Amino acid sequence: MTDYVEDFASGSNVLAPRAWLDDDSGRVALSGDWSFRLSPTVADAPDDLKDPDTSGWDTIAVPGHWQLSGYGAPAYTNVVYPFPLEPPFVPTDNPTGDYVRTVTVPADFDGARIVLRFEGVDSRFAVYVNGSSVGWSSGSRLASEFDVTSLVAPGKEARIAVRVHQWSTGSYVEDQDMWWLSGIFREVNLLALRPDAPTDVFVKAAWDHLDGAGTLLVESDVPGTVVVDELGLEVPTGEHVRVEGVQPWSAEVPRLYDAVLRTAGGDVRLRIGFRTVAIVDGIFTVNGNRVLFNGVNRHEFHPDRGRSLTEQDMLDDVLIMKRAGINAVRTSHYPPHPHFLSLCDEYGLYVVDECDLETHGFGYEPQPPKLPNPVMDERFRDDMVERMRRTVHRDKNHPSIVLWSLGNECGMGDNLKAMYDLVKELDPSRPVHYERDTEAEWVDIYSRMYTSPEGCAEIGADSSLYRNLPFILCEYGHAMGNGPGGLLDYREVFEKYPRCQGGFIWEFIDHGLRTTIDGREVYAYGGDFGETIHDGNFVCDGLLFPDRTPSPGMHEYIKVIEPLRIVADGNRVSITNRYEVLDTSHLSFSYVAETEGVQVDAGTLTVPVIAAGDTVVVDLPSVDAAKPETWVTVTASLTEATSWVEAGHRIAWGQIRLDKPAAAEFVVSGSPAAGEAGIDGITVAGVQNARLDVWRAPIDNDAIPGVAAAWREEGLHRVQHRIVSQGERDGAWEVVTRTAPPQLQWGLRSTWRWTAVDGAVVLELSVVPEGLFPEVLPRLGITFELPKVQQVEWFGTGPNEAYVDTREAAAVGKYSATVAELQTPYVRPQENGHRIDTRWATLDGLRIEAVDQLFGLTVRDWTSADLETATHTAALVAGDTTYVTIDLAQTGVGTAACGPKLPDRDKLKTAPANLTLRFTS
Repeated sequence: MTDYVEDFASGSNVLAPRAWLDDDSGRVALSGDWSFRLSPTVADAPDDLKDPDTSGWDTIAVPGHWQLSGYGAPAYTNVVYPFPLEPPFVPTDNPTGDYVRTVTVPADFDGARIVLRFEGVDSRFAVYVNGSSVGWSSGSRLASEFDVTSLVAPGKEARIAVRVHQWSTGSYVEDQDMWWLSGIFREVNLLALRPDAPTDVFVKAAWDHLDGAGTLLVESDVPGTVVVDELGLEVPTGEHVRVEGVQPWSAEVPRLYDAVLRTAGGDVRLRIGFRTVAIVDGIFTVNGNRVLFNGVNRHEFHPDRGRSLTEQDMLDDVLIMKRAGINAVRTSHYPPHPHFLSLCDEYGLYVVDECDLETHGFGYEPQPPKLPNPVMDERFRDDMVERMRRTVHRDKNHPSIVLWSLGNECGMGDNLKAMYDLVKELDPSRPVHYERDTEAEWVDIYSRMYTSPEGCAEIGADSSLYRNLPFILCEYGHAMGNGPGGLLDYREVFEKYPRCQGGFIWEFIDHGLRTTIDGREVYAYGGDFGETIHDGNFVCDGLLFPDRTPSPGMHEYIKVIEPLRIVADGNRVSITNRYEVLDTSHLSFSYVAETEGVQVDAGTLTVPVIAAGDTVVVDLPSVDAAKPETWVTVTASLTEATSWVEAGHRIAWGQIRLDKPAAAEFVVSGSPAAGEAGIDGITVAGVQNARLDVWRAPIDNDAIPGVAAAWREEGLHRVQHRIVSQGERDGAWEVVTRTAPPQLQWGLRSTWRWTAVDGAVVLELSVVPEGLFPEVLPRLGITFELPKVQQVEWFGTGPNEAYVDTREAAAVGKYSATVAELQTPYVRPQENGHRIDTRWATLDGLRIEAVDQLFGLTVRDWTSADLETATHTAALVAGDTTYVTIDLAQTGVGTAACGPKLPDRDKLKTAPANLTLRFTS
């Protein structure tokens, strides 16, 4: 029987959901090698699981995905379903994997209820034990349990067979912007539940910020006694008690109390966090304090294992978040592995726990004759409500969870209201989130995606909107490729309007799967596995690269959300404590003074303890501010090690410029420089083939919203260069060029004046637009070639790339790097590596200095054309030439791939421009 594949129900013979417990139940882990067979369709899968002959089968590792084990191929879609929309039916082409293994049931399981538990199987599966059909289940990221007591004998072997289908009716509600990957991808365990032992426990611990007392109620399906030795507490289950002198749990101070629930049938170990979530006058609070979510959306992902994560992977993610100053995570778009939630409890992260639900491909509110979205379709209601029930019951004991989320991008429908009502019945202590409730009809938090900072400010300023609910951005700052830009604009809104309580960057990590293409190791994205229906590299939109190294976007986010604001106040420094509850007693402050990038002083800065929300202004040490480019960098670091990082870890920093920048007064006086101007550009002073440059390899935020296409219509990608004139004029070698696209009636007339001055060559460049020129340029600069450069040193912003709207993390200083180190390895190659506001740079033997205005520096071992045509970073191969771009300016990066358009402030408007540089060989 295979009718269950296209059944609207969530399962058959599945036990009622319950809390994930650390208890005394017997446990046999079934991770490891299983016999495996893949059939191309359900019909092709032999009806032999009651007595399968596995002698000719392959072996596969559990947990894992079969597409990442050599069977079939991954496929990525963001919105569209890779099969026709005709629920409950699924394609005949429905790969079906059979898993079989034998296990010896321990003799001491005798007398227990024996349960087979699956933590996650994608997408629908049926279970057989010792030749008997047990049941089936759906809900890929949800736990399923089956009672197999009558089918096994303690002390003897049991044969377990599992049939997994890639597609099922459940696939219609699991359209979650990720790789379609199948199989038993989380652990399987055989459990022995003892008589008179608890199987479900609900810990209800709260804290009153007015009197400092906690309350505790532990509900259990088996009566017992709760013992908290640290508090001297011993209380029966079901009894609500007041607990004096407890410390509350929060993301900043994740105080947990170890407890044991003792019963006649065994113990359950509990970790109790006393905390209260409440909405007060339109403000979301934890323990009476306004929360500002500095969050991320997190899919479960590893470049080799897909969504099958190890405990170390989960710990790595939590440590990365804590060290970055991230305080919250939305589990997009399904409940994560329960161990991850335990880590959030322990290390301190607020969690929005989201149900395993998304139906984006149907459209939000489709009108007839289109099919209804499943959230409108009553045939799906029981399954959706059950998915929410399973989420709440499994995860209800985690203090880190402060919001339940019904799902993602499903539009609106009565099924969602039924899910909301269920949550309020099961757990009224936590508010409920759902973003597509655009009018805030039955949610407790008003939420949007990708609203502009201006739109957020409108909501923050008007309490009559959306029932004056707290407002968050469940997704913003889309971190695809080079970006996100403009994060500081959001932070300023969140701090100005109390109702605007932060949000969650989309997303934490690029989902690039490690593979080999044309003999080179790459991170694959949609289309790389031959999919005909896919969404390209939209799956690579994280703050981390697939190997979990930070992108420049992560560095920018770290700086924007840092818990202290350190800024100049005249020649003093102002320090604001932006923590939720912590004061600054755990921090040490230091300073470094530099003049033109050379350290002239350093030491400890005396700063009084600053309470949360307060600001102090302190004196800086005496430093000679008469010298140009004198900067003091103030750093706040951890005095002692914590559970998540070593002592000395930088928590926040700020730079104060002490000298007053003086207007450049430079009169060029010398003789005409010797050079040549030809078809490839201008060659002079060691600079080869210099030419005006207005194009950049489109970033995702240019390409996806059509900005790059509009630039191409203006001909910016294929400009040609004409030499208008050249010769000596007024003591300089003057070359006049016109840069213009074919066919169109606009151009940029550039005057290049090259003067030999005191062993150097000075370039005075002026650019004037002519004709019907475009309003905005991608960039305006000069690009030239040098023989292969090994090392670059520069004084300006660094150490990482920075653009006009991603410069918060850029500190002024002196830096050094190889050309390779200057590149940012975005999974899909695009414009990168720009260092804004450079004062000078040396490239092996060539020195370039800004004479009047600062410049942007980009150094590469390939051209922008190479960068634009490459599909993966591995395709970029260095040659014998280095390409240098000196930008007068460049358009910002923004987040328009999925978000608001770039503000005018950050666009490079076409206008006359000038730049003066000194070249010294």
